[in-house]
Amino acid sequence: MKKRREAGAPGAMVVIISGPSGVGKDTIIRLLIDRHPAEERRFVVTYKTRLPRHDEINGRDYNFVSVDRFRELLAAGNLLEASQVHGDWSGIPRDQVIRALKSGCDALLRIDVQGADKIKALIPDAVRIFVAPPSVDVQRRRLAGRGTESAEEQAKRNLDAEAEMARAADFDYVVVNETDQPEATADQIDQIIRHEHERAPDRQIKL
Repeated sequence: MKKRREAGAPGAMVVIISGPSGVGKDTIIRLLIDRHPAEERRFVVTYKTRLPRHDEINGRDYNFVSVDRFRELLAAGNLLEASQVHGDWSGIPRDQVIRALKSGCDALLRIDVQGADKIKALIPDAVRIFVAPPSVDVQRRRLAGRGTESAEEQAKRNLDAEAEMARAADFDYVVVNETDQPEATADQIDQIIRHEHERAPDRQIKL
């Protein structure tokens, strides 16, 4: 049975933040969340089928699930989108997005490029922001420096990053995350979000 479309509160937005591995998305998103109360902005916790890294907390950074559980969620229609990223599955929980929008909050999604395409097709009014590194070399150094992937995994992510950065111009906005400047990057994204609220104060998203 097809799910009934539900409308969010007027003004509440879906904000997609994408970019290659190592660009600093997690740090930026934490800054964006810390700056605003839950009544204004909520981070949607993606489902992931990979194991958590040493500094990741289940339920805060991602919802880590088995592949079988992920397939159950997908079959039940509980995911807005599902994509295979770096060999693992990622999916956006539909209920979290709906709850945020219905309560008048912006739903903040951290998502890969292919997932961003799917969400934009489903929600044309979603705002897509691509976070880019200052250069390819900087992105590769950042990825290597975090020490969470093997050499083989880094090579795969670096190849994926090249393809993702080639798509940056397709996004609504591109923000460069300069080295050691996450606060400035978060400032730019805050400005974009404020601009979008002013540009379309009555937008109403239906899912």
